Amino acid sequence: MEHIELFFKSIFVDNMVFATFLGMCSYLAVSKKVSTAVGLGAAVIFVMAITVPLNWLLDQYILQEGALKWLGEEYATYDLSFLSFIMFIATIATMVQLVEIIVEKFAPALYNSLGIFLPLIAVNCAILGGSLFMQSREIASLDLAFNYGISSGIGFFLAILTIAAIREKIRYSNVPAPLRGLGITFIITGLMAIGFMSFGGMLTGGDVEEITEETTIVSTPTENNTIEVSKEETIKLANNEKEIIE
Repeated sequence: MEHIELFFKSIFVDNMVFATFLGMCSYLAVSKKVSTAVGLGAAVIFVMAITVPLNWLLDQYILQEGALKWLGEEYATYDLSFLSFIMFIATIATMVQLVEIIVEKFAPALYNSLGIFLPLIAVNCAILGGSLFMQSREIASLDLAFNYGISSGIGFFLAILTIAAIREKIRYSNVPAPLRGLGITFIITGLMAIGFMSFGGMLTGGDVEEITEETTIVSTPTENNTIEVSKEETIKLANNEKEIIE
């Protein structure tokens, strides 16, 4: 269940483009055609699926305070967290070079169409953001880090593919002259971001039976005093309100 929740949350709720607006440079520049958007999106998925777990291992066994205790007790107090940015970027740059070699070898047309934006994945803030979010959110295990890397990459892929498909259709639409090009693209991106905000409640719902607190503090707007209500009474009140609404 934890893997499923993390997967869908990373794609829809915490989407790299629509929630945090990371990687906008390549998102705007490479989304003119669906074919190039698919190529860049696939490259981002591959890079994030490799770099996030690798950076998780670096963080857990090298960078965190006390992470070097596996080398001996004398290293247990070492804290190399100040090297996080350098180590993460080095890992990302290595993987991007690998992707560039593979794409140039097996898909030269795609390599030429992506141009400078393929090697620029190395400094794409969405790629680095995936590793930094993994660190700040304290992803608990390697498999969860791998899940987070793939799902975040899929979120970027979905965003750039969607805007590319829309921009191809916009070419045949009667867009006002001042808004043509990046103007209408920014407006559509903002509207899509608002749409993706609606997914925020997708994983936060639950039945009232799942209340775990023994007592709940309830305050009324007309009284400053608080009343302790038992768990059973809280569930009963919630069910009554639900019946009234229905």
